[in-house]
Amino acid sequence: MVVGGTRGIGLAVAELLATQGAGVVLNGRDPATANEAAERIAGAIAHPGSPSDPDVADALIERCVEEFGSIDILVNCAGTPGLAGESILRVTSTLFRDLIDAHLMTTFETCRAAAPKMVEQGGGSIINTSSFAYLGDYGGTGYPAGKGGVNGLTMAIAAELKEHGVRANVVCPGAKTRLSTGSEYESHIAELNSRGLLDNASTQAALDAPPPQYAAPIYAYLASDLAKGVTGQIFIAAGGFVGRFDRQTPAIIGYRDHADSPPWSIEELDGLIR
Repeated sequence: MVVGGTRGIGLAVAELLATQGAGVVLNGRDPATANEAAERIAGAIAHPGSPSDPDVADALIERCVEEFGSIDILVNCAGTPGLAGESILRVTSTLFRDLIDAHLMTTFETCRAAAPKMVEQGGGSIINTSSFAYLGDYGGTGYPAGKGGVNGLTMAIAAELKEHGVRANVVCPGAKTRLSTGSEYESHIAELNSRGLLDNASTQAALDAPPPQYAAPIYAYLASDLAKGVTGQIFIAAGGFVGRFDRQTPAIIGYRDHADSPPWSIEELDGLIR
């Protein structure tokens, strides 16, 4: 099952998975686009709809099981672009919720629907899509919050389902798609650069991203048996660059035993933190 598999990175992933022998169900919101994409891939099936709706998510996973006998691979590539209007100084509650739905809730609903079936089967691979933007470097609110939520959700799924042979990982891709083209996108990146949120190298990379086919292989790898020991990790794939975010661990900046010491004073904390 490739959610968001009718365009961009998702379509490139679906095409590559099919060449590796996978039966693929393609999901996208627009029926015409979904059917057109399925016609490009031998044996692929289109199932349009918005998986942020629990009923649609359940139907997607059921369709995969009905057509191919199991749900071995779940790839979440759906999303919408971050917008200049989602700055904390301008964002509306409605827009914020829409962005959370598009990224976090879609991912949650499909994982919720697929996980029990994968556990029952004795294995499976979940590959969710996040973004460098979760760090906050690209501005916005709903987009980075949604992508950060995807990371946390995936790490929790990986920990919970490891004993059942189900793997869950994240890919933060960099690729030229409809979400990263056009004058509005270019103006947004230029604004972030002018405000000091993006350095010149990151700005150039955002404006001159590689084709989606360069991001697809890491999804196919994580779906394969070669990655059977890989779970709970966040990867980067942008052109010829492959990276991995280190798992966050706390760095101790101060310690004393609460059994025989008072709470830290504000002045003491200032000395430790600065």
